[in-house]
Amino acid sequence: MPDTRQSPHMPAGAEPPADAVAVAGRAASAPFAAASPASGVAPEDGPHRVFDAAALAAHRRRALALGPEPFLLERVAEDLADRLSAVNRRFALAADIGTPSGELRRALAGHPAIDQLVAVGPAERADIDAVMAGEALPLAPGSVDLVVSALALQTIDDLPGLLAQIRRALKPDGLLLAALFGAGTLAELRESFAIAESETTGGISPRVAPFADLRDLGGLLQRAGLALPVTDIDRVVVRYADPLALFADLRRMGATNPLADRLRTPLRRATLTRLLEVYAERFADPDGRVRATFEIAWISGWAPHESQQQPLRPGSAKARLADALKATERRLPFEPG
Repeated sequence: MPDTRQSPHMPAGAEPPADAVAVAGRAASAPFAAASPASGVAPEDGPHRVFDAAALAAHRRRALALGPEPFLLERVAEDLADRLSAVNRRFALAADIGTPSGELRRALAGHPAIDQLVAVGPAERADIDAVMAGEALPLAPGSVDLVVSALALQTIDDLPGLLAQIRRALKPDGLLLAALFGAGTLAELRESFAIAESETTGGISPRVAPFADLRDLGGLLQRAGLALPVTDIDRVVVRYADPLALFADLRRMGATNPLADRLRTPLRRATLTRLLEVYAERFADPDGRVRATFEIAWISGWAPHESQQQPLRPGSAKARLADALKATERRLPFEPG
């Protein structure tokens, strides 16, 4: 069942809203903005990228200035600590890759499964901008027992390459445990933007970042050479007084539009007005509050080791399935074609 929470724009005593992810344009009437020439943020030179690392860094700085809203990071950090407690292992050295603030490290401080935890990235932010820009992950091969990450990997251009680097950095039988935004995140906003923009401009521009679905993520884990891959989804539904309250929280998350192909022109007032109408028409509850969905995709996998369970070779079974099920086995007639 979805976890439904109220936003801080609700009456006193309501729980705070979720952290969020990439969205939005720029308009004087809107409380949110994408990076634009006026902000001093420009797309990086070099090969084409899906995400603009400079814009992401600028959005994080602005979020810190506004006062960050860490609700989802706190939720994910607590969940990751619980999941780690269920693993019957002790990890001498763990690396936190890219988590954009200290919630995860605080949740794992003193965790009985971890002897030492280090953050990968600049010490003042511990983010993943350098890896996004194409630099190698600063971990030696076979150097860590555990890699964790919370709500950072969804903005990596080369996620398969990063997972392969993580696989090389893990010692044999080392574990990757991470959470990132899944494909259903902000589905309501994505649909509302598409309708509003197509009606007012005759086209659709990149507004909400694309995220991988669970099946794709499982395939990426296998492609990276990680054994025993597991994926699952935690779906969180957050309710807001109106879409503008959601947009304000997205800014406080440093989560406005980081797409390299985003428009650099202001969002039309007519588009914004229609967006608010569509969102309220399609995604409001009977009390008038609107919903925003966040999908947290959990991924885990192990560096291969001989002690791990291995699939049996075809034809190596020593018992018949029919005997185990106490069923009568019948041969189907075979007619050569």
